[in-house]
Parts: sequence; C-alpha cells; structure tokens
Amino acid sequence: MKLAHVPTPVDDAPRLSEVLGVRVCVKRDDLTGLALGGNKARKLQNLCADALAQGCDMLVTGGGVQSNHVRQTAAAAAHLGMSAHVVLGGPHAAAEIAAASGNVLLDVLLGASVETVETDDYDAIERAIVDAAVRLTGEGRRPYPIPIGGASPPGVRAYVDAARELREQRPDVDVVFVADGSGGTHAGLLAGFAETDTGNATGTGGGPRVVGVDVGTRPHLERAIARLAGPSSAADPVVDHDHVGPGYGALDDATLMALRMAARTEGLILDPVYTGKAMAALVTWAREGRLDTSACVCFWHTGGQPALFASRYSGRYTG
Repeated sequence: MKLAHVPTPVDDAPRLSEVLGVRVCVKRDDLTGLALGGNKARKLQNLCADALAQGCDMLVTGGGVQSNHVRQTAAAAAHLGMSAHVVLGGPHAAAEIAAASGNVLLDVLLGASVETVETDDYDAIERAIVDAAVRLTGEGRRPYPIPIGGASPPGVRAYVDAARELREQRPDVDVVFVADGSGGTHAGLLAGFAETDTGNATGTGGGPRVVGVDVGTRPHLERAIARLAGPSSAADPVVDHDHVGPGYGALDDATLMALRMAARTEGLILDPVYTGKAMAALVTWAREGRLDTSACVCFWHTGGQPALFASRYSGRYTG
C-alpha cells in the first residue's frame, strides 16, 4: 500500500531569500500526491495500514470545514476501497457545505458521507468523531476513528521518518517553520530530529529548531505537542501564537501578504488557512531580526491549496 509519494523534494527559494534577508528552502509536502497532496498523506500511510490490520472497512474523522486532513482521508478511503464518514465543524459549517467549494467539494466528490457540528470547539469535534464511530459500529460497520489532523501515534511516527528524510536531503537546515493545527506534524519533527541529531549549528541540540505557527485550531497546543512527541524530545515546543489573526480560517492582511509574496517571488502557491499563516510568521521573524542571517530556514509546505477556492475567500486575492 502506497498513499504518499515520498521523499518529497526540497527546493531553494532564492528570490524569497533575497526579500527576507535569510536563506530559505521549501520542503514540498504539498507534492505527496494524494488528492492534490499535503502532509496528511504521510500520516494516512500509517493510519490506514493500522485500520486494515484491524479489519476495518470505514475511516471516520473530522476537522474544520475546510480541513485538508478530511479531504485526504476521504481520498485514502476511496483508494483502498473503504468508506469514509467525516465530521465538519464550525459556526457556518452547514452553509459552507451547501456551497460545496474548496476542500468540501472534494470531500463530496470523493464519496465521503458528511455530518456537521455547528461549533469550532476542538474537543467537541473530537467527541463527535468518536460518537459517529460508535453509532456506525451499532449499524454493523467496522469504523476506524482518526482524531483531528491524524494526531495519534501512527500519524506522529510518519513525521519522525520525515525528519530523517529532511536531514538526509539538507543537513544544513537550522530552523524549520511549519503550520500547527493539531500539532502532530510538529511533534513528529521534534521527535525525529531528536533521534537523528545530537547537536546543530545553534548549539541547542536535537537537530534544527522547529517553529510551529498556531493557526487557531487546538487549545493548549504546546502541551499537546509535547505529549505527542514523547520523552525522546527534551526540547520544549516553540509555537508562534501571533499569526492566528481573527481565528481559524480567517484571511487577514498578514496572511494575504504572505500568500502574494510566496506566489510573486517563487511561483509558490500557499493556502489561506495553514501555510499562509506559517509564511506570515516566517516573514515577521525575518523582518524583526529573530533569525540569524547565516542560518538556513526550511519552510515545510504542508499543502492545503484547495482551500484557496473556498467561497468565503472569493474576491480576496486581487490587488
């Protein structure tokens, strides 16, 4: 079973580097290949293997209404001949599903059955995933529940492997910026770098420094990342909370600026929910002198471009 096209390339970004005054490269996990790519393909490789080993016939998961994880889970189920049931949350979830744009369009196209909860509360959506799995079991199905973002041990292990992959490709990387939703990708990178390195150019130990950029999904994010990373990573998670903007999925001016900068310097397409906010943080850190000008900074592109075409962002990109 192969769901993710890995290893993904690492591209230099010379024009973006010139604008920011730091050396930037991009880890292209938007090119993993499953339903237009994204970081969840790596996690689903492990999660689906576990589901099949348990004899399950359905994947059950959830997230925000424009969740990339949900879209890729629906695709994985279709590819493996399984069913998918998804829970989409948010105060306007029903309206966005009726509009069927962005990731929601793909969820439906891929054949997932959809239910909504009119809240963006993380724990409420998690409970709805579990409740759906219990209900489906009572109906005679064999569901495999997956938490938001695939943030469970099999999902985290996928990014332990990805950390090793980056170190083999670019041992010169000193800092990694990555969007933080559920925290599983960040946790896996921390654990993976801790396993593969005993030190780096900054002298902090444990490989490159990982900066997670909070996108407004999960409360108590540092605590969740530390728990998911486990004891192999002694470093405290570094999370930037300054670029959430008005909230999860809200396209503010800083994110819009970052989307335009990436597109117009490198032809690099980001998304308004996750990677746009991560790039906005990288821009801020560079402009405020918080990054050593001699460092190599890796922007970990986690995908998500279908959200660009969500109806809520119509007309926002011009100018």
